Amino acid sequence: MGTDRVSNVVRSSRLLIIGLIIVIVLLGLAVVMMVIGTTAAEKSERDIRPNALARSLDDCVICHGNTTPGIVLQYGRSTMAAAEVACRDCHEVEEGYPGAVEHEGTFVLRQPTAARCQQCHEAEVDQFLQSRHALPAYVAYAGSQDLTPEQLLEYQAIPEGSYAPDKSRNALYALEGQDVTRFACEACHDIGKPSQDGSTGQCKKCHLRHMFTLEQARKPETCNYCHIGPDHPQWEIYHESPHGIAYATSGDIWNWEADAGTLTVDDFPAATCALCHFGGFGTTETTHDVGERLTWYLFAPISERRPSWEDNLTSMQSVCLQCHNENMISYFYNAADKATEAVNAWVVESNEIIAPLRDAGLLTAYPFDEPIDFLYFELWHHWGRTAKFGAWMQGPDYTQWHGAYEVLSDLAELREMVDTKLHEAQEEE
Repeated sequence: MGTDRVSNVVRSSRLLIIGLIIVIVLLGLAVVMMVIGTTAAEKSERDIRPNALARSLDDCVICHGNTTPGIVLQYGRSTMAAAEVACRDCHEVEEGYPGAVEHEGTFVLRQPTAARCQQCHEAEVDQFLQSRHALPAYVAYAGSQDLTPEQLLEYQAIPEGSYAPDKSRNALYALEGQDVTRFACEACHDIGKPSQDGSTGQCKKCHLRHMFTLEQARKPETCNYCHIGPDHPQWEIYHESPHGIAYATSGDIWNWEADAGTLTVDDFPAATCALCHFGGFGTTETTHDVGERLTWYLFAPISERRPSWEDNLTSMQSVCLQCHNENMISYFYNAADKATEAVNAWVVESNEIIAPLRDAGLLTAYPFDEPIDFLYFELWHHWGRTAKFGAWMQGPDYTQWHGAYEVLSDLAELREMVDTKLHEAQEEE
């Protein structure tokens, strides 16, 4: 009986311990669910703004509330509507304004231009006009031949304008034809397209209508619209980088709507596209010039330092210093500089390989009319640029297998194609 009594006590103790563990686990789960629920409720409350136009008696709001209710609701919840910026402040113009159409007894622009945005956002537009997102983006596919004299001077005053992208890439635009390129080249490069009123740029490419939220403009998905694919895979590189991993795993709790110019590591504990290239962070002021913090022309076949690269370096490193120490930043920049120079050397080598064909007149004057043209182009335009972007944005797979490896593979194939052409030419003599 003594043994049975001891067994019963042990059994009862085990049951009690198991019961306590279950209670503790359930209480823990309850606390976690309460925290998640509170966080979700706070986020939902923060994201859904009141509709500033809910009781509006404005004729535009009343009419479009029936014809385009989604747009009215979006705008009603925007900070612009909350600041009492009316529809007509952006859309309404005087009779005869370039691009205006008659509408309900007045004249409006279907799509407000940068000149309209500039009325309130003068500094931002001025910064944008000095950037690669301005005329250099448009000229890269359309060429500079149709720019007005004023626009041509504007273009040439931009650092990227000195590279005259129209000489290296718009051949594809003409080759493919506008039926295709309106959905391809133009979809992205029109960010710098001039409007009928002569102003440059399409602000709506980054600031989607009609809510104009800071969160939308700041999130990497917005940049993904254009910065993706074999020639500039920044979106893919970012996602495999430590910064991108931090965003993917915790970005939902970052303070996306923090006031501009006040951002700290409490708001953004890791880097995003907008934070590094545009955001006012730490001691660095906000800018709309996407190249203001860059030290190299990474997009070029053979990258060169930007004219103000030392000032640019200081600006970007001021952002980096909010999270990293000087030793780490200095080491990284030195290493990335060397990687850039190594890729440059490969592109120089490709030029030397193909030079005998040019010297012998064995290449046609027409672009992209034989396989060697595509190979020679892709070597720098796809893989060379990807290797450089990968190094600077910390994407090892894109630096290696989508970058350096492909460059080396193309160099080997280029040598063989050149040798074949030279041999065939000698046999024909």
